[in-house]
Amino acid sequence: MSALSAASGPFRRTRSARTTRRPSAALVVAASAVALIALVPPVYLVARVSEAPADAANAILARSTLDLTVRTLAFAAAVTAIATAIALPIAWLTERTDLPGRRLLAILAAAPLAVPTYVGAMVAISTFGPGGLLADLLGRDLPFAIYGFWGATTVLAIFTYPYVLLSVRPAVIALDPRLEDASRGFGYGRWTTFRRVILPQLRPALSSGGLIVTLYALADFGAPALMRFDSFTRVIFIRYESTFDRTGAAALASVLAMLALVVVALEVWTRGRRRYDAIRATGAAEAPPIRLGRWRWPALAFVGSVLSVALVLPATVLGYWLIRGLAAGEAVGGLWDATRDTLLGAGLAAAVTAAAALPVALLAVRHPRSAITRPIEVLAYTGYALPGLVVALALVFAGINMGPLYQSLAMLILAYLLLFLPLAIGATRVSLLQVRPSLEEAARGLGRSRWNVLRTVTAPLASRGILAGAALVFLTTIKELPATLILAPIGFDSLAVRVWSASSEAFFAKAALPALMLLLLSSVPLAILEITGRRR
Repeated sequence: MSALSAASGPFRRTRSARTTRRPSAALVVAASAVALIALVPPVYLVARVSEAPADAANAILARSTLDLTVRTLAFAAAVTAIATAIALPIAWLTERTDLPGRRLLAILAAAPLAVPTYVGAMVAISTFGPGGLLADLLGRDLPFAIYGFWGATTVLAIFTYPYVLLSVRPAVIALDPRLEDASRGFGYGRWTTFRRVILPQLRPALSSGGLIVTLYALADFGAPALMRFDSFTRVIFIRYESTFDRTGAAALASVLAMLALVVVALEVWTRGRRRYDAIRATGAAEAPPIRLGRWRWPALAFVGSVLSVALVLPATVLGYWLIRGLAAGEAVGGLWDATRDTLLGAGLAAAVTAAAALPVALLAVRHPRSAITRPIEVLAYTGYALPGLVVALALVFAGINMGPLYQSLAMLILAYLLLFLPLAIGATRVSLLQVRPSLEEAARGLGRSRWNVLRTVTAPLASRGILAGAALVFLTTIKELPATLILAPIGFDSLAVRVWSASSEAFFAKAALPALMLLLLSSVPLAILEITGRRR
């Protein structure tokens, strides 16, 4: 055993079952109910494909489908790698170093989640594309192409890295500095300590955030469509809307769903059964900020450049189009109604999804060896990998026979739950991993019921992750487009629909004001969550 492993002592990762008893019946029923709801879209795909099995088989076995699969997987992998490469250093720099202005930068670093990917793609095209703002300024087109694989990859990575950031940040805050001190005491440098002590403790958070980004890349439609990159979602959308090939589109959607299930299963399998609850004890001294020295200003330049591209550029370009639109007399009526409906839908979705995620996360963390745990967890992630269009059509298919639920707000919230449940599960699971089971067992030993322990011990200790999950659902719901277009009840408006309707027809001036309102609405809960999360 190396000196570094010995230094970790009881705090190093060890193989340990978190609980040996079976999960309670109430927990199994609650988690199973969530998984059964998540089965609605796959059942729809099976029903649609079974109507014409020969046509579906031809679509699945076509050479173009294999090429599409490879291209989409490469796209998702590249987006995840770049997003992680951006998020991990930002989380570390803003939480553990003396980076100038790190408190403000920590809040701003999560704000790119407020920018819908289709708005980011619109900004990229209008700025860097042929005939764009930069081309007009230089008097010629830029020497590189903004469209295609790398254009779509870059846009998506820039506006999805906060998913990794918000998963990693609580884990960075909760790290026990004694492990780092022990490693340095054995003569290991900062890089070795980071690689062998800190990074392994961040692995659950990196996996959860990376999984969300991967599934987002598999299912996103807006950015690939505008960037002219043929991913699964764009091809499926074209088959649904242009060729009316419902069976072929459902067959391709089933392939996409299988890819998502494989990705989730691999993440669950590689996660293993190691424990990661060796975090800083309550009341323990907080680690002093690491001095960056001569790397202070290069680090600030790195964070600043990311925020400039992800925040300043979209705000500037949208501001330009807004001023141009107002000067041309562009109407801005109806904005309040769209804002009100957007807040209502996102607020309900965040509350319902956070509540639904808790039993699934509890089952995954406290009972990882149960035979029912992994199937439930994998099923819960299914909806997130499917295009919102497919999930919406699945609910239409089911809702026709459900009477008053059809074209109701409840049906729309259910769609949001199916689409964004993994966001809440991932953040909640990371926080639950850092709650020592011995605390819950002690409360049970004092005679408290399971529900009382969950309410008074587990939930408060995991509140940071639960709130982070709810915030992620809120932010993502604000930007959701296809499900809102199809399932919104009569009279329900949203800012996302207004932005897409205008930008898809190149009415950038008309899209600017609702897009800026989206940025404003999304930044407020992020700032509140950041401030309250730091209170001791």
